[in-house]
Amino acid sequence: MKSKPAEPPHDFPATLSVGEVAQRSGVPVSTLHFYEAKGLIASHRAPSNHRRYARDVLRRVAFIRVAQRVGIALADIADALATLPTSAAPSRADWARLSAGWRAELDERMAQLKKLRDTLDDCIGCGCLSIDRCRLRNPADKLSSEGPGARRLVIRRAED
Repeated sequence: MKSKPAEPPHDFPATLSVGEVAQRSGVPVSTLHFYEAKGLIASHRAPSNHRRYARDVLRRVAFIRVAQRVGIALADIADALATLPTSAAPSRADWARLSAGWRAELDERMAQLKKLRDTLDDCIGCGCLSIDRCRLRNPADKLSSEGPGARRLVIRRAED
């Protein structure tokens, strides 16, 4: 049997103004308007014609910001958010499903960042041959036969 979410106290607003969302999320009002124009978040109009947001928009905004920070494209974020219910706050299971879909991509990004951190000061196989270790790790630019770019920094994808 599903339990009903706890009701907020009577003096606790069920909806937030755009300014309240901006203050609570740390995101400028202009960014909230941009997210809304892109369909990432939604508001409704109060009788005064002011935007009002359901409290669950705070999680959506936090999710968008974190996803952007790790380099996930806004289009991919929009696709993921489009799978969430719009008529009610997403459940814990909804968020778990959404995050699980990105786990492999995030693991791959983390591996790429670790490799970059650990090898950027050494020969990366870019073909410049300007570092003294290039002669040992990439003699005569042999890595160019594998393709363009810094070949020693490339993390091979499972589908490659």
